[in-house]
Amino acid sequence: MPNVARAGAIMIAAQFLSRFLGLIRDSVASGQFGRGMMTDAYNLSFSIPDALFFLIAGGALSSAFIPVFSEYLHTEREDDAWHVFSVMFTFMSLLLIGFIALAWVYAYPLTYFFAPEVGATERALITDMSRIVLPAQYAFFIGGLMFGTLYARQIFTVPGLGPNVYNIGIIVGALAISHFVTPPIAGMSWGALVGAFIGNLVIPFFVLRKIGVKFRPSLDLKHPGVRKVFRLMAPVVLGLSLPSVFALIIQAFGTYYKSEGVNTALKYGNNLMQVPLGIFGQSLALAAFPALSQFFVQSRMDMFSDQLAKTMRLAIYLSVPVAGLFLAMPEGVIRALFEHGQWTAADTADTAMALRMFAIGIAAWCIQPIVMRAFFAVQKPVLPIVLGTITTFVFLGGAYWVARMGGHFMWLALAGSGAAVLLAVLLLIASRQVAPDLDLAGVGRTFVFSLGAMSIAGALLYGGQYLVPPAGTVGGKLGGIAVVLVLALVYAWIYYFLTRAFKMPETKYLDNALARLRRRSEPTAEG
Repeated sequence: MPNVARAGAIMIAAQFLSRFLGLIRDSVASGQFGRGMMTDAYNLSFSIPDALFFLIAGGALSSAFIPVFSEYLHTEREDDAWHVFSVMFTFMSLLLIGFIALAWVYAYPLTYFFAPEVGATERALITDMSRIVLPAQYAFFIGGLMFGTLYARQIFTVPGLGPNVYNIGIIVGALAISHFVTPPIAGMSWGALVGAFIGNLVIPFFVLRKIGVKFRPSLDLKHPGVRKVFRLMAPVVLGLSLPSVFALIIQAFGTYYKSEGVNTALKYGNNLMQVPLGIFGQSLALAAFPALSQFFVQSRMDMFSDQLAKTMRLAIYLSVPVAGLFLAMPEGVIRALFEHGQWTAADTADTAMALRMFAIGIAAWCIQPIVMRAFFAVQKPVLPIVLGTITTFVFLGGAYWVARMGGHFMWLALAGSGAAVLLAVLLLIASRQVAPDLDLAGVGRTFVFSLGAMSIAGALLYGGQYLVPPAGTVGGKLGGIAVVLVLALVYAWIYYFLTRAFKMPETKYLDNALARLRRRSEPTAEG
């Protein structure tokens, strides 16, 4: 029986560490380089590599591979499982090397598509830094395949290290490598490249060797398992799912504002929005995915529906209060994290407005990966990709209209949140096709009660922040961080006690965690 609770705890811890390191990464970058044309170029330089990852359906590889690998593994056909792994590794390696080489050669003309409204100097910088980070896509893609085998074997700790090592590489690039390259900001690009290879290739390679990987280079593309993986990936290759291309679209339209620092503000706001998405959305989706795949293979659809509902409800319960925090005091959060060195108060104000708009869609973003994994678990990926493609085109139209209207770029972030909410609603409606017994009413109750508790706690937080010294005015940087942490902690406890008063079953997870902490802190009989 898969231990989803344990897997979820491991993935949440790994994602929490990853997002924490991501915040440190952005904090270091903001202090070192501020917000301007150089940071815009750096952020835009990831568009071509990210588009390549999307083009070859990198994000769908593990989702398509895990159900097939698990099916062979749990039906005593382990040799077939490793054969599928070997074929996918060999074929995708050859394909990736070819695509990376083409993207490297044509990087400059490609910038006109991903950064349409930038100047010549910025375009040259984007091209140079894109070429540095392009090879990292090989590490992400093949690393995802390796991680898929580990997920299928209920090994979650090692895959969680990948993004952490990647973030450490960027931090080292900003603090150390930047002193040896020109322009200095390219040091982060080199750090990203090194971190990607170590975290996504080197570490999982040694772990796979330890558990006995059976790899033999092969191009047996006619194997039934291989064909099934490609069949599951095909809708993603042909579709334009919003979660895959959201960052690319919002960065491209950010260049329409023709103002230095817009792309950086959008990127930092989006990165903060991604914190709860990674911790509560993606981690819970990844933790539940092997179990959902196993329940489907074993025809235990009652347990499939129950697990899917519980995972969605927990994601909503945990993500809604984070959205409330960002809505109530975005300036305080950004000031505490980023306002030092080259980052100014004006940079904080602009980024805070974008963050508030991004926050509106946080719960919707967290639901999406969970429902999508359910469709992949039953090997029916077409419908969610179709819905994602429709929503993407809606967002494209809305983003174009907002960008052409001018005004503040925060409305571009709001358009993104609106698209996220639309996609979440469509996926929830469609989820009954794979889980007819899914308790959508229960999911809805969790959202309503979570929203009610967040609204009360958020209103108290909004007023309470004006009763304490603004972050940074007392005790310097550490004092400012302490003020935000104390306010956030009080807000979290208010939310928790309100949800307990509402008798929400999700509070039991925290109750159990607190009980374990109390037991560990109690003196033993010998003591």
